[in-house]
Amino acid sequence: MGIPTLSADAPDHLDARELQRVDTWWRAANYLSAGQIYLMGNPLLREPLRPEHVKPRLLGHWGTTPGLTFLYAHLNRAIRARDLDMIYVTGPGHGGPGVVAAAWLEGTYSEIYPDVAQDEEGLRRLVTQFSFPGGIPSHAAPETPGSINEGGELGYSLAHAFGAAFDNPDLTVACVIGDGEAETGPLAASWHANKFLDPARDGAVLPILHLNGYKIASPTVLARIPEDELVSLLRGYGYEPHLVSGSDPATMHQLFATTLDTCLDEIERIRRRAREDGDGQRPRWPMIVLRTPKGWTGPDVVDGQQVEGTWRAHQIPLGDPRNDPDHLRQLEDWLRSYAPDELFDADGAPAREVRELNPRGARRMSANPHANGGLLLRGLRLPDFREYGLPVAEPGSTTGEATQVLGAFLRDAMQLNASAANFRVFAPDENNSNRLGAVLEATSRAWMAESEPGDASLAPDGRVMEVLSEHLCQGWLEGYLLTGRHGFFSCYEAFAHLVDSMLNQHAKWLKVSTGLAWRQPIASLNYLLTSHVWRQDHNGFSHQDPGFIDHVMNKKAEIVRVYLPPDANTLLSVADHCLRSRDYINVIVAGKQPAAQYLDVDDAVVHCTKGIGIWDWASNDQDGEPDVVLGCAGDVPTMETLAAVDLLRRRFPELRVRVVNVVDLMRLQDPREHPHGLPDVEFDALFTSDKPVIFCYHGYPWLIHRLTYRRHGHDNIHVRGYKEEGTTTTPFDMCVLNEIDRFHLAIEAIDRVPGLGESAVYAREELSRKLIEHRHYVSTHGEDMPEIRDWKWS
Repeated sequence: MGIPTLSADAPDHLDARELQRVDTWWRAANYLSAGQIYLMGNPLLREPLRPEHVKPRLLGHWGTTPGLTFLYAHLNRAIRARDLDMIYVTGPGHGGPGVVAAAWLEGTYSEIYPDVAQDEEGLRRLVTQFSFPGGIPSHAAPETPGSINEGGELGYSLAHAFGAAFDNPDLTVACVIGDGEAETGPLAASWHANKFLDPARDGAVLPILHLNGYKIASPTVLARIPEDELVSLLRGYGYEPHLVSGSDPATMHQLFATTLDTCLDEIERIRRRAREDGDGQRPRWPMIVLRTPKGWTGPDVVDGQQVEGTWRAHQIPLGDPRNDPDHLRQLEDWLRSYAPDELFDADGAPAREVRELNPRGARRMSANPHANGGLLLRGLRLPDFREYGLPVAEPGSTTGEATQVLGAFLRDAMQLNASAANFRVFAPDENNSNRLGAVLEATSRAWMAESEPGDASLAPDGRVMEVLSEHLCQGWLEGYLLTGRHGFFSCYEAFAHLVDSMLNQHAKWLKVSTGLAWRQPIASLNYLLTSHVWRQDHNGFSHQDPGFIDHVMNKKAEIVRVYLPPDANTLLSVADHCLRSRDYINVIVAGKQPAAQYLDVDDAVVHCTKGIGIWDWASNDQDGEPDVVLGCAGDVPTMETLAAVDLLRRRFPELRVRVVNVVDLMRLQDPREHPHGLPDVEFDALFTSDKPVIFCYHGYPWLIHRLTYRRHGHDNIHVRGYKEEGTTTTPFDMCVLNEIDRFHLAIEAIDRVPGLGESAVYAREELSRKLIEHRHYVSTHGEDMPEIRDWKWS
């Protein structure tokens, strides 16, 4: 290909030497990218290309890759010229060949993976491993140095970029947004993240919307709307778009270099105005719209059909070079068009002209420590959670709001870490609703848009992130965690499902990264699910879904943890543990409504440390085996279980009842399936192997069966939980609709325990009558019966 000639009317921003450096590096990256897709031998084309040099299965995506390498080359020039601290977030998911090629050219890849050295054998390994059994994925995955954005799913790049920029004042995040990705809902919402970015204290995000016109087989929306409409859209989001469009490489190098420097100059001016002049106004941040052909610099026409600039360039432009001689010839011509002899030395290392563009050390985007956040992670300073505990003289004697208590703990954690600026709380417009409002005593909500009289707790430097988008909260938090900070995400339980797929990707990221020695542990992703299924008195059926737990439980056992603390003090203990943990996804489910408190803080610590245990104060089997075991997990199921025990013991004083409460749901699982699983001997000691077990569970009952199916006496375990019955009704009626209430539990126990005698028939009839009374009462009075509302454990 050589160095292209600059058009006469193109801006002369780069001198000839700079132009050569950028173009040479770009050609090398493109050559390596195409080589990764196609080759498994002869990586430098030092002999004619033969079919056996080509992979038998061609997997990968070429179409977006040359645009990504073009941008990488220009960003490297800017990093060197300005000594920028910059990371590169690539939204076009399958542009993996480009960022892998960049990491190898920069030397980072070989430093991390010595077998993939900067020589001909290392180059052979590099191209062979791509999308190859035992190799690496086709997208920017955890294995890719410099990556924080899993390419397996589109839509989160811009949210991740802003999450990385929060509290990183010297960092610039270059975020490439594919035009297919730009059609997703999460990405469309992510444009609003600029209303939450404080130029005085945060880093900067430079969005680059890459328009190459097509998705897999159809046009993209933003590439096909009029340019003035596109500009109006982006300006409406609050950005100042700069457009670069074309296909001639020399002209595009000059145009883009001019535009990039213009944007970086403006970012520097914004920072200076905010940090030196005290300008607190929301700036109009620059962004770039780059329009290039799909599959740029690749094959033009294949089998008589136009490929470059069309959807046919999206994946594999030459479909069968191993068996089609014409395709093999075109592949060789294509690869040789990059002039590989100019790009690599005799040993196969990048030529000096290529290396000259690389930044040094940690300034390389593939080696930037922000993209391996565990390197920068510092532990949180946390107050002693015991100091926030509610006094509990006797079980059930105290009433409290669990999440309100937690809010005070989080408030002081926020204060302790204010100077470190490494802890934020995220909530989709639900922080106060979830009773965590105390954190606003320590900080405000982040806000850079306009404020009006009457607004509460809004400030540019706020550390509570509230936006009515679960996707944005999750994306911001992931970017924040992956760059070495800590966070806490509270959400209505039913709407955590909105981020199911985001959790999937983060779980996969953690699963892979924990197996990479060079990826350092990061702070765990901590969810608090509240406003849960059993207390949706106002919102009703639409807000009643505990299934997020089931989704989480499908992930790898070494990654996920699920906790169901029954009261405020156990919630404090669990939250403290989760905030100190690394490389997990922790899900905590806890109610926000006033409820009975059972354990003082010391007992709560012991119970949470064990994760499961007998509540001896609620049991009466101390002098022998139980007749029945009542298990429970979750705050409302725990209350109903205790109420059922109360009913049973009043009617059958001789009945030996054992109560087992579960905080750590994984303790139920077989230890071969999860590291927290109880050994069989301990499980049997708690639940017995031959006595009936009535288990009252917060969520869908079949999950408990799934967790315990290998246990001795599994046939004796009878689970009650949510079974998709709900409406706008009273708290107790929700329990009755799903048959987890005290009356149904007591009846179940009566039916399962043999030998209770004739009195069992009358007790059963009495309990059934109570259910009928309840139905009539709530439908008449609109509230629960006094004996339900006023019940306390005694």
